[in-house]
Amino acid sequence: MNTRQVDTRVERIVDLFEQLRPSDLEHLGQFYNADARFKDPFNEVRGTDAVAAVFRHMFDTLDNPRFVIKDAFVQGDQCFLSWDFVFRMRRFRHDELTVRGASHLVFDAAGMVSNHRDYWDAAEELYEKLPVVGTLMRWLKNRASG
Repeated sequence: MNTRQVDTRVERIVDLFEQLRPSDLEHLGQFYNADARFKDPFNEVRGTDAVAAVFRHMFDTLDNPRFVIKDAFVQGDQCFLSWDFVFRMRRFRHDELTVRGASHLVFDAAGMVSNHRDYWDAAEELYEKLPVVGTLMRWLKNRASG
């Protein structure tokens, strides 16, 4: 991970994401404020219990999911992380998949995450890599591009 200057808020959250395990989910309140908002292409939730449920679902449905933080950029109370999310699908016998994306984090005055928004292209980064659905998605993409 590259940062311009050390920011303990960012170091803590990067460590959390890169080392995240199911047992860590009960301690998300040490990183997210009680009213934190989380949004990604599949979820929009509020509160640490709801954020933990999103991550719990990830662990329940994927094999060996993990984040690799590539870059972190901080300005004031905002942080932008770029990452690779690496995992295997449980339902399909498949090689490891990688989704490339980014997170925009907003910290409150206490240094806790108050807003977490993930940005990634579900069609390109996930659906195109799946059996059957991937064939259809690639065909649609080719048709749309002319």
